[in-house]
Amino acid sequence: MDDLAAAWDRVRRLAARPGAAAVRARLDAEPDRFARLARRGGGLTLDLSRTALTDEVLDALLALASAQGVTRFRDAMARGEAVNGTERRAALHMALRGPAGAFRVAPQAGGHAAGEDASEEVHATLDAMRRFVLAVHAGTVTGATGARFTDVVNIGIGGSDLGPAMATRALWRHGMPLRAHYLANVDAHAWEAIRPGLDPATTLVLVASKTFTTQETMANAQLVKAWLAAALGDAAVGAHLAALSTNLAATASFGIAPERVFGFRDWVGGRFSMWSAIGLSIALACGWDVFAGLLAGAWAMDEHFLAAPDEANLPLLLAATEVWHVDALGYPARVVLPYDERLARLPAHLQQLEMESLGKRVTMAGDPVAVQTGPVVFGEPGTNAQHSFMQLIHQGPTPVPVDFVLVARPDHAQADSHRILLAHALAQAEALARGRTEAEARAEMAKAGLDAAEVDRLAPHRTFPGDRPSVSILLPALTPEALGALVALYEHKVACLGAYWGINPFDQWGVELGKQLAGGILPALEGRAAASDAATAAMIGEIRKLWS
Repeated sequence: MDDLAAAWDRVRRLAARPGAAAVRARLDAEPDRFARLARRGGGLTLDLSRTALTDEVLDALLALASAQGVTRFRDAMARGEAVNGTERRAALHMALRGPAGAFRVAPQAGGHAAGEDASEEVHATLDAMRRFVLAVHAGTVTGATGARFTDVVNIGIGGSDLGPAMATRALWRHGMPLRAHYLANVDAHAWEAIRPGLDPATTLVLVASKTFTTQETMANAQLVKAWLAAALGDAAVGAHLAALSTNLAATASFGIAPERVFGFRDWVGGRFSMWSAIGLSIALACGWDVFAGLLAGAWAMDEHFLAAPDEANLPLLLAATEVWHVDALGYPARVVLPYDERLARLPAHLQQLEMESLGKRVTMAGDPVAVQTGPVVFGEPGTNAQHSFMQLIHQGPTPVPVDFVLVARPDHAQADSHRILLAHALAQAEALARGRTEAEARAEMAKAGLDAAEVDRLAPHRTFPGDRPSVSILLPALTPEALGALVALYEHKVACLGAYWGINPFDQWGVELGKQLAGGILPALEGRAAASDAATAAMIGEIRKLWS
């Protein structure tokens, strides 16, 4: 048995021990669990005490990381090597928030970028973005009528939408420079929902597509461009457009001046791109200083990730915990519960970041994976989730680990409301871990005066199994820096999991198949061609009947 196989075997043997998944018993027996299993980095606190991790398990998981080369993968990523092996690309999203000269694209990454200073172009783009943002806010860049912009519409999908939309919602405060709107879905109902609240004369439109060919994005861009032209005239449209793209020929053809095109390189994956030009809507809506703070917080987590020892490294520990839950204990899903309404879109961003990255069935070498990879990720802000899907989390037959994201200090003056919010979060974590035994349920009902027959009838329904693991991530406040560190923490967790599982977390071939098929189905819907799939053809027939 080689070292890697032995490391996996050790983890599995620990998981097979009686009581390996117990959380309540460990909390009762180890009052110092928080002191032993909480870590700090990048301004955040990570608490692993409400999991079934033990010193022996954690040691085995970190030994597995060593055998699998997780930190070697991290260092190769930082050196700009082609860690995205299928596309022969680097994954240098850290360069988007790092200092000048900190990252270079290694020659092994191939292409014309090999050996270049990755951060040089990043900082040139950031400088151009900053000048544009400040000019918009100062009123020196205006719409065609001379009116100052009041709203920005970001047209993009996937990584060109989810991260910026999440961050803007989290960080925008009343009185900030512009109102931001995000248009992703090609369903025109999405445009119709935001259009009535916009004035064409004061609306700035960003078209976010690296290739400027994304079908959904370009369909929406044409809709909004036509709206601007109808209100202001064709000649005025260009004053209201900017692009986040690398296709200068296509953006020029669309009517966007080259100085209004902000690019990014192919070593920036879409779901890792909100720190790049894709984040322009954040800076326009919230202010440049807010965007700069977001980058600074992410860089603080980058520095922690690159320098902290394994046993204190937050992204590695979070990844190790997920390996324990998914591969050792067999938990196929995870819930993200941000107990802050401003983080309502965080679960959606993490769904793409994690499931698009880790939903892989073959290794980097193209062999079938021997372990379970990415779990299903879903979530909702607390306390809403408590009145939605948390019933399943508490009493469903299969445990679903939870990430609680807590913010210590609110930005409002309603102290009582915030204490209630945090009390609910902590209560949920405690209830999941400890549950309620049948004896405890019976004693509670008897104390409430229920007769013996009613106690017998209800006892099975009011028993909670407990031993439901959770981790908690505590932010001091929802500042740009704290949000940047939080998102970077999850990005680096994804990279670590890719290395743990031997898969490529930076490609997304599964996304491409549906796009390709849609191109062939559209002519069939329009009656210009026949569908190649019988089931698809039958449904198209039903749809066309309802159109006639």
